[in-house]
Amino acid sequence: MTKSDRNPKVDAYLDRINIWQQETEALRAVLLESGLTEDFKWGKPCYTADGKNIVIVQGFKSYFALMFPKGALLKDPKKLLVPVGENSQSAMQIRFTDVADVEQKAAAVLTYIDEAVAIEKAGLKVESKKTEVSMPEELEEKMRALPELKVAFEKLTPGRQKAYLLFFSSAKQAKTREARIEKNIDRILNGKGLND
Repeated sequence: MTKSDRNPKVDAYLDRINIWQQETEALRAVLLESGLTEDFKWGKPCYTADGKNIVIVQGFKSYFALMFPKGALLKDPKKLLVPVGENSQSAMQIRFTDVADVEQKAAAVLTYIDEAVAIEKAGLKVESKKTEVSMPEELEEKMRALPELKVAFEKLTPGRQKAYLLFFSSAKQAKTREARIEKNIDRILNGKGLND
């Protein structure tokens, strides 16, 4: 890709971030070589092929990552892929901690991207295992007290609902479950997911 293929929204993003800036610039240089289209979605640099998301750049406190939405379908010969979360069935990340790490993994990243593009072009999908998550009693009580909470929760996408249910249910004590629910009421009422 040439410099003209850079998305100005990604330029603006890189200008305003204060963590992983140099490292993300180094990763961007690799991604611009991949032949993908640079886009900006969900407040993050996203790279697409024929309008389909192939990889998304993510920044965290102790690392930054390249997330493959269908990473579970990649072969991973270099053993670089890490699940995004403990309940993730599809998305996988390659994590980085510095510019040297990006440079060391650059060739593998490009190989993984080629495979991810081929997976997308073939129309392959990750078979997700249905895991039933029950609604904690504390959330049911709160929804009875606040009917608008129930309405807002039901408007959330199934994935957002599940993330909340897993988060609330994972607390061992009722007091902790109640505190987690209380802390997230406004987010739910505003249509936001746990990690939005």
